[in-house]
Amino acid sequence: MKKMVRMLFHRVVLVGAAILLQLALLVVMLVRFERYFVYFYAVCFLLSLVVVLGIINGRSNPGYKIAWLIPILLFPIFGGLFYLMFGQNHLSRRERKKMAPLREEVHQLLPAENPVLRQLEEESPEAANQARYIEKWAYAPLTKDSFSEFLPSGESKFERMKAELERAERFIFLEYFIIEPGVMWDSILEILVRKAAQGVDVRVMYDDLGSIMTLPYRYDRQLEQLGIKSCVFNPFVPVLSSRFNNRDHRKICVVDGHTGFTGGINLADEYINAYEKHGRWKDSAILLRGPAVDNLTVMFLTVWDFTRGETEDFAPYLYEAGQGGPVSAGDGYVQTFCDSPLDDEAVGETVYLNLINKARRYVYITTPYLIIDNEMVTALCIAAKSGVDVRIITPHIADKWYVHAVTRAYYESLVECGVRIYEYTPGFIHSKTFSVDDEYGVVGTINMDYRSLYLHFECAAWLYRTRSVLQIKEEFLRTLLECQEITLDDCRNVPWPKKLGRACLRAFAPLM
Repeated sequence: MKKMVRMLFHRVVLVGAAILLQLALLVVMLVRFERYFVYFYAVCFLLSLVVVLGIINGRSNPGYKIAWLIPILLFPIFGGLFYLMFGQNHLSRRERKKMAPLREEVHQLLPAENPVLRQLEEESPEAANQARYIEKWAYAPLTKDSFSEFLPSGESKFERMKAELERAERFIFLEYFIIEPGVMWDSILEILVRKAAQGVDVRVMYDDLGSIMTLPYRYDRQLEQLGIKSCVFNPFVPVLSSRFNNRDHRKICVVDGHTGFTGGINLADEYINAYEKHGRWKDSAILLRGPAVDNLTVMFLTVWDFTRGETEDFAPYLYEAGQGGPVSAGDGYVQTFCDSPLDDEAVGETVYLNLINKARRYVYITTPYLIIDNEMVTALCIAAKSGVDVRIITPHIADKWYVHAVTRAYYESLVECGVRIYEYTPGFIHSKTFSVDDEYGVVGTINMDYRSLYLHFECAAWLYRTRSVLQIKEEFLRTLLECQEITLDDCRNVPWPKKLGRACLRAFAPLM
């Protein structure tokens, strides 16, 4: 009985009930004023027409446009209204004003001329072009003399992260999409509470919607009582709004400004296989030491200050040579970067496209979702047709059946062009990595789907000629031994009702 009561009064149920109440009130108003329905219909139709013209002439991705145009044209009364509620992803005027000083501080941290970028240009103009794009559009300086180590599992990241947290002396910053009490989070929380008591500046930020099923309401207040500064990104409220779209999908850990982690691993037990969820969970992360950590620190502080309405000097938190012990020198180039849905620049997708288009020998990709636009499909197919060895690992066991169905809907067109696709048979692969030509690599939070590429706050590390690039490749080849390759016959022998269902879902893929 207690369990049922808790479930009935869970925030998800209450929020869902509030949203349904709003929809019910709208229906009641339509019935109550049915004699004015013709006027209401005319206004809504004109609104939908204006919205359609705006979508067609807008700068959003064509796939995203089509996914919205279909329901608007099918349901002109509410289609335009729903797009205005859920299809936008721009800051309000008040939020823009709030964000302006933070953006200015980030701009001031950028060097007028980066000598590291100039050095890379002498070694490889092609690589320098990619790094220059990231520096200009993600405000993320390229760095050298940073140590990077690829961590091929949640278990390995968990152990390394605990060790680094134990060494913290000044501050700990954690920013995660999902936090869930259990073996992983409880172990980390114990360290955080102890460090906070020692005077370390400990801050935790989590996404409200990402953790809505795993954390109690106002969990940030519980953390504050333990001496841990905490805030919630984009609190989920029972109001129909496009703010639902923009989630903080980043995973960032920074210790004392000299050590950082990012990658696909959240702070929940399935990520370390403490219990089985969708079979064996396969994930990855990257450990960084040195100046490359600065970009992670700035990412965290920018969103932290925006969320809490604060303005602080970032300089005391940035890396200083000699902190945290010596850093291996000469290990290639590292550029950690963020991608925001608020600047109309799809940095994550452009980074991926650059890697695919510039590849000469191979492109190895791991991704939990393969829900991509025409540009990405074209790039992958052209690379494969040109003789580049393009291989992609996706999950065999789905976490969401409808998303997995859309992923599989892309298989046939890719395999026909020579792209080799493998499914990770032991379970679910959540790792997001690129490995290219033994030279380039990316490890981060950016899935190959519309939400990650266009709607979420994301982050990643771009790597050039580091040892970690080869570590990513080696782990990819090892993982292939646990995978099943998808053949063209596999794609064509799918029953037609399932094919039809996948085709229908694919049309609305950008909205998933």
